[in-house]
Amino acid sequence: MTRFIFITGGVVSSLGKGLMAAALSALLQARGYSVRIRKFDPYLNVDPGTMSPYQHGEVYVTDDGAETDLDLGHYERFSGVASRQSDNVTSGRVYQDIIAQERRGDFLGATVQVIPHVTDAIKAFAVADTDDLDFVLCEIGGTVGDIESLPFLEAIRQLSADVGRANAVYIHCTLVPYLAAAGELKTKPTQHSVAELRGIGIQPHVLVCRSEHPLPASDRAKIALFCNVAPEAVISALDAESIYGVPLQYHAQGLDVEVLKAFGLPHDAEPDLSRWDDIMERLTQPEGEVTIGVVGKYTGMKDAYKSLTEALVHGGIANRVKVHMKWIDAETFERDDVASILEPMHGILVPGGFGERGSPGKIASVRFARERQVPFFGICFGMQMACIEAARNQAGVEAASSTEFGPTEEPVVGLITEWMSAAGRQTRAAGGDLGGTMRLGAYPAQLTGNSVAASVYGGTTISERHRHRYEVNVNYRERLEANGLIFSGMSPDGLLPEIVERPDHPWFVGVQFHPELKSKPFDPHPLFASFIAAAVKQSRLV
Repeated sequence: MTRFIFITGGVVSSLGKGLMAAALSALLQARGYSVRIRKFDPYLNVDPGTMSPYQHGEVYVTDDGAETDLDLGHYERFSGVASRQSDNVTSGRVYQDIIAQERRGDFLGATVQVIPHVTDAIKAFAVADTDDLDFVLCEIGGTVGDIESLPFLEAIRQLSADVGRANAVYIHCTLVPYLAAAGELKTKPTQHSVAELRGIGIQPHVLVCRSEHPLPASDRAKIALFCNVAPEAVISALDAESIYGVPLQYHAQGLDVEVLKAFGLPHDAEPDLSRWDDIMERLTQPEGEVTIGVVGKYTGMKDAYKSLTEALVHGGIANRVKVHMKWIDAETFERDDVASILEPMHGILVPGGFGERGSPGKIASVRFARERQVPFFGICFGMQMACIEAARNQAGVEAASSTEFGPTEEPVVGLITEWMSAAGRQTRAAGGDLGGTMRLGAYPAQLTGNSVAASVYGGTTISERHRHRYEVNVNYRERLEANGLIFSGMSPDGLLPEIVERPDHPWFVGVQFHPELKSKPFDPHPLFASFIAAAVKQSRLV
């Protein structure tokens, strides 16, 4: 029987529910259990695919082409379990499905209501494809008291009865603020949050209390008394030196033990946490350091590049070095000298993005990396800018541009309207819907046998995740290759460029996909490991 762990939050948002869920999944795996983690988001967008990175942060893409919440990236990085479309459900998607059913007449004239129709749909999402799992962790977005969260909270209340109360445990994350003027921690916000949750009909089994200072025994006892939990089930959650130390911290606090006790499962044996010990040893005792300049357009919102940030850290773990990231707004280069900012960098990375804003600065960064022989990594939009830079400055195509920026006589990058996927031929119209219409999810690519890419991957057939609407125009391949930019990775039909590189450069690789989405601390993506290795060599030359 699959057991369910429902994770809620109170007092304020951004308490780290997703990170806690990810860490708990790692602890359960370390005890030999199989896990899957799901995120329920109360907002009315069908998915975050059309939301601004400044509002929502990164859009995380799964192998099966779902655009999901960035927390699913945490889930994968800690558990190693590939997320699926069914692992992220929003109110928008729930209501979209229900309204479609109503329009078809599937409800046979019944009045469609939040209870039971919306709550039944949420429960169906929660239990789908879980028969072979030991634990399913379900994180509810938002906080207790949010109007839009109520259907989800009611659904998980009902689920406890549906699966049997012995098979459902509730974890509630709250804030225990420290008031400097009073010189003490305050437990009242946690008490009120739990009281509101209990008013909905949910009694938490475990409380995870986020605070700036350790919870003294007296405060734990007070919270336990007023919130009706055991004192040892009040878990103190302090800031960690690295997010990858969080599983170790939560184990030290007894989180996994308390969860297993709540299920009535054996909990005396120690989990195998050697994987996380090794990761932390590499992070805290590096043998060197490098600085990577990330030239982007959403640098004011670091969560917009969450997976990218972590993949660079993983590259550092693979090479036993500390990676410093210098975030550079691409528009800076439209008014400041490129060389003065990029010369101290040991590597330059141009990430994905949308729209023309910042593109001149990204192109200037590519040129600097090419001419100064600095390791360069272009991802998605970054690869496209590398191709435009080569066309303009080497191949003599001065008007080279992207149709994303407007009409152009030289569309080195253009809108993709037709391509092959595992589901067959896909077509898109220029004026069609924006949501869910990009080339999304895992696609295969064939690599040239003697290329840097093939050497890095250790093979010539790969599969990587995509999220883009524009592609490099293969008709420019001959002119670009004649000037040193080699197309070393192509789609199986030979029509879509996937990887470009420069054999005459220390390390210059552009990829159309997003390798950062598959990188993990215990399994760094080979491209990031190789890029950081090249940056280490560069650091010894500076």
